Amino acid sequence: MDVGKIIDKYGSRRRFLIAILQDIQEQERYLPKEALRQVSLRLGMPLVDVYGVATFYSAFSLEPRGRHEVTVCLGTACHVRGSHRILEEFERQIGVEAGHTTKDGEFTLESVNCLGCCAIGPVVVVDKVYHGEMTSNRVKTLISQCRKAQKVEAS
Repeated sequence: MDVGKIIDKYGSRRRFLIAILQDIQEQERYLPKEALRQVSLRLGMPLVDVYGVATFYSAFSLEPRGRHEVTVCLGTACHVRGSHRILEEFERQIGVEAGHTTKDGEFTLESVNCLGCCAIGPVVVVDKVYHGEMTSNRVKTLISQCRKAQKVEAS
């Protein structure tokens, strides 16, 4: 982890705190405590203020995230079209409940109240790619695609 380079990129300016935290999270898949301490020291801000920003926005995580992030929309339109069954199928297939990461660190499963694309619901986002008109039957295929992509990257 090279938090120092990230902070340098923004000139150690406080007004870029959120961008710095975003870059750290992108690199580490979460915000490690040591990184928050380093940001605090380098920006000359109290750690409690850095921590406050890191915990205010749901986009930031203080726990390690999975290699693949799965988000299931539970908004009204998606709910009416069966999104709860889709979430349950993801939970069954990858073995964790929403809000958690698999023990092997491969998947983080989340649910949200609305992704704002109700016309194509139910919607699932996997690694920032939206999948509309989702069904429980497609869950296994999506998980399989993630695992295959991982094997290709590893070889």
